[in-house]
Amino acid sequence: MAEERIPLIETVDLKKYFKVGDKSFLHAVDGINMKVYAGETIGVVGESGCGKSTLGRTILRLIEPTSGQILYNGDDITKYNTRQMKKMRQELQIIFQDPYASLDPRKSVIEIIAEYMIINKTLPKKREIFNRAAHLMDVVGLARRYATAYPHELDGGRRQRIGIARALSVNPKFIVCDEPVSALDVSIQAQILNLLMDLQDDMGLTYMFVTHDLSVVKHISDNIMVMYLGQCLELTSSDELFAKPVHPYTQALLSAIPEPDISMRNKEVKVIKGEVVSPVDPKPGCRFAARCEHCQERCHQEAPVLKEVSPGHFVACHLCGD
Repeated sequence: MAEERIPLIETVDLKKYFKVGDKSFLHAVDGINMKVYAGETIGVVGESGCGKSTLGRTILRLIEPTSGQILYNGDDITKYNTRQMKKMRQELQIIFQDPYASLDPRKSVIEIIAEYMIINKTLPKKREIFNRAAHLMDVVGLARRYATAYPHELDGGRRQRIGIARALSVNPKFIVCDEPVSALDVSIQAQILNLLMDLQDDMGLTYMFVTHDLSVVKHISDNIMVMYLGQCLELTSSDELFAKPVHPYTQALLSAIPEPDISMRNKEVKVIKGEVVSPVDPKPGCRFAARCEHCQERCHQEAPVLKEVSPGHFVACHLCGD
């Protein structure tokens, strides 16, 4: 009997609430259960404000979770103290959305890439660290002539390559890519996406790719999770999601993807109507109910449970039956 694979990253009923006012809480991440296996990419999609970036930062414990578990190779890192987490930081890294705001404007390119290695003392001598930083510039396709340049002297694509090199500098196993191409031109987006995929193949990296662009997430992800107001509505493989979307919200998102084929110009676009409900102390029931054309009375009273509707395809919707 084959042994069951242990996920590299697993969350168990993970929640993150932010206090607003005296007694109210904003439910940014509310009961997320997901598994990411080594070498795979999970895409996390949804509208702005759905909690996808907060989920990524909570998994890395850049933001402390309210409750739930974060398992890394089966170990619950939510119980780790500061010293243990400092060591764990080398295993878990992040690439930020804004490649300019995430870089220190007072440091040169080579100093930014070397910074994490100096802090963590990954190599005994500074000369070795800077040689390693120069090598990482080659790896991410950044010409060495930019080693002494500063972030403001470079374009967005080169800045993001610095962020990628910095994340790679401590030899991580898992990287949260927090909308790493949304601030870039389309042609540069393709270059960065291809770079990330090549690095994954070469180094065996595992990604959580956060984005609102479904075309991008289809290109890079093995599995995709659709989030809405802090909750997972649908989770399955990339191919399955695009071929057989089940949740009404997922169907609406996919119908809105622009089609370059002129023969598809009459394709029906499902318009999501209604107002987004407040994530502050949300009422019982499905959080998408106010905007769902298939809404029933039960949807306002009882929150749907994420259930498997076909092998490996999980959906939280009362329309799927019990």
